[in-house]
Amino acid sequence: MYNVSFPALGWEFQINPIAFSIGEIKIHWYGIIIACGMVLAFIYAYFSAKRFNVDRNKLFDCVLVGLVTGIIGARLFYVLFKLDYYLEHPGEIIMISNGGLAIYGGIIGAFLGGCITAKILKVKIMPILDISVLGFLIGQGIGRWGNFMNQEAFGTETTLPWGMMSENTNLQTVHPCFLYESLWCLLGFVLLHFLSKKFQKYPGQVFYCYLVWYGFERMIVEGLRTDSLYLPFGGIRVSQLISAVIMVVGLVILIVNAKKKKEDKFYDNYRREKSIGRSKG
Repeated sequence: MYNVSFPALGWEFQINPIAFSIGEIKIHWYGIIIACGMVLAFIYAYFSAKRFNVDRNKLFDCVLVGLVTGIIGARLFYVLFKLDYYLEHPGEIIMISNGGLAIYGGIIGAFLGGCITAKILKVKIMPILDISVLGFLIGQGIGRWGNFMNQEAFGTETTLPWGMMSENTNLQTVHPCFLYESLWCLLGFVLLHFLSKKFQKYPGQVFYCYLVWYGFERMIVEGLRTDSLYLPFGGIRVSQLISAVIMVVGLVILIVNAKKKKEDKFYDNYRREKSIGRSKG
């Protein structure tokens, strides 16, 4: 049980990270909230498939494989950057119930698993990625509230009016980083959903916008957090470095594609295909 407060706002809560128990098995809110985010993301992807001209059954296969490889990737990524500890305690590598999942490892794992499956099923990869990142934003936006229930993923001390305090923050008022990322991801979903319906010119555009949108936010917020994974040299935060790289890559690709006048005919064909997909849906 945690006593959580936002002192400047006068808000106080008591939260229990355990939702309920079945015998000796404890079901945590973190897992329930993450699962809800995944379900909502899949529902959105399922009903958006026709708009992106993607076969729903093949999309389901890609998502299912991506889900499994995403969990594996999230755990391996975390273990890799705490390798000294896990080499001494190898039995704990598979104990994800104790925590230790890295979001970027999950995204990379899901990306690789989904893309390989799409390749095997002979599905166009970029539309799959466009749908997937919209689902990621839903899942990330909702899933971060699991961090709130666990009182984790917070930042350094702050005097801002929305500063948060609990036993896990050592009774210091800190940045609620989970909240920053949740709001940013949900806003990103709204904006990129609107883009995909009204202004998308080519497959992959939503995916590249996601790289810029999420990369920018994570690069900033990661610098506030107190639980970052670091490279073994230089004191560089892993997620901050990755965020900067994917933001720049996404931005460069968007700029290059915007300048490709020879692609105008392709853009017109893509918009026509999406229009047909919406009419069928």
